[in-house]
Amino acid sequence: MPLVNKGQIVSDGFVHLADDAKLPSDGAVLVSATRFLANAESLSARNSPVGVIWPNNRSVDELAPWLDRLAAVALVFPTFRDGRAHSQARLLRERHHYRGELRATGQVLRDQFTFLLRNGFDSFEVKKDSDAHAFAEATQRYTEFYQPTGDGRQTALERRLRQRHSESANS
Repeated sequence: MPLVNKGQIVSDGFVHLADDAKLPSDGAVLVSATRFLANAESLSARNSPVGVIWPNNRSVDELAPWLDRLAAVALVFPTFRDGRAHSQARLLRERHHYRGELRATGQVLRDQFTFLLRNGFDSFEVKKDSDAHAFAEATQRYTEFYQPTGDGRQTALERRLRQRHSESANS
């Protein structure tokens, strides 16, 4: 499955680990929420990166104690009509100040790419190579936005006010 990270098609550095699979001694792993919560202390203490696949029907507040030790959080879109992972992403970025990789997985559609970026996602597991290329292009398409969101970009209004302020200061 192609992975797009920060607008580039990349190889996935994480191994998706089944709940009954043996934990490798090293290497980045993505584990289920169930497996992570059952062994959170030992998993988060590993010397290799650990990520969690977090379902959209669980509160991201449960992850708060370990966010500083998680290399990635993969939020699940079970269907394209279920947008709860958008809200989870905003909460992780804005309330919990999570700065690690935030990955969208599941039914991620092309027309959602810009919104996913704006909500704080920086990587995406997509089903088809053509979607990966379309997403890489979409990340460069828009440079200015009116709505404030979790990606840290200034809004068009903030940019205009800053420009107006610097112009008046230089006058």
